[in-house]
Parts: sequence; C-alpha cells; structure tokens
Amino acid sequence: MPTYIALYKFTDQGIKNIKAAPQRVENNVKAWEKMGGKLLGFYSTMGEYDYVSIAEAPNDAVASTFMLAVGAQGNVRTTTLKAFTTKEFAVIVKNIP
Repeated sequence: MPTYIALYKFTDQGIKNIKAAPQRVENNVKAWEKMGGKLLGFYSTMGEYDYVSIAEAPNDAVASTFMLAVGAQGNVRTTTLKAFTTKEFAVIVKNIP
C-alpha cells in the first residue's frame, strides 16, 4: 500500500478544545482503519507542526478523502506527503531518461 506522511497544525478551534484532542485522534484512527488504511505511527510534536502521522492507504483517493474529512472537522489544517520507499525511489530514478 502507498505510504503517506501527514503534518497537522491546530486551528483556533482545535487548540481551544485541546482536552478533547486525544479522543479525536482515536476516532480518526478508527475511521482511517475502516477506510482500509493502516496507521504506522502518530506523534505529537514540538515546532512548526503539532502532529505528524505516517500511514498506509489503499490508494490516493482514500488518503485524500480521509484528509479532507479530518480538515472538515475544523480542528487541524493538514499537509499530506506521499512517501516512497528506497526501493520505489530506486525504480523512479532508474526510469529517468
């Protein structure tokens, strides 16, 4: 399955309701799994981003649908990166004309 790295920043709404954040995270993990995804790691971070997750999804459409649904809740803004393994990267580079 493709791998995605997501970067999250709290919105004003999200930080005002910070005490509910652990339950929101748990609910979103369950939703991700129902969509066929697998969470590989989730971290609360210091610095520019408040959370980082690494996950797999069946395809880009599922990943995009999920991230749009998370954003629509209004608690975080997201940036999603599609990640490639070193083997996948080697194939990409090999195909450069």
